[in-house]
Amino acid sequence: QVQLVESGGGLVQAGGSLRLSCAASGSIFRFNAMGWYRQAPGNLRELVASITRGGGTNYADSVKGRFTISRDYAKNTVYLQMNSLKPEDTAVYYCDALVLGGNFWGQGTQVTVSS
Repeated sequence: QVQLVESGGGLVQAGGSLRLSCAASGSIFRFNAMGWYRQAPGNLRELVASITRGGGTNYADSVKGRFTISRDYAKNTVYLQMNSLKPEDTAVYYCDALVLGGNFWGQGTQVTVSS
């Protein structure tokens, strides 16, 4: 069983920064990819950023140049550095881990950006 625990969310003013963390139970090397998704009220869950085992990254157009996904194998943790935050970035952010045959989700962390 995989457990993913997100942290680092909070309230920030527009233009500010936050760093989200996703700590996994056990080695993250076993995952084919890990990613961050977000869901705002009334919206579908959308991919924000992902990173593959090989290190390839992918970003939603809306966050390119502002957000950076990274990982620390020693800490079994994936991060999402979010800079130049905008009110439209407000959402619950979820961590995702992809394995063969399925994926696992964290419980989510709220990010609120005030204007």
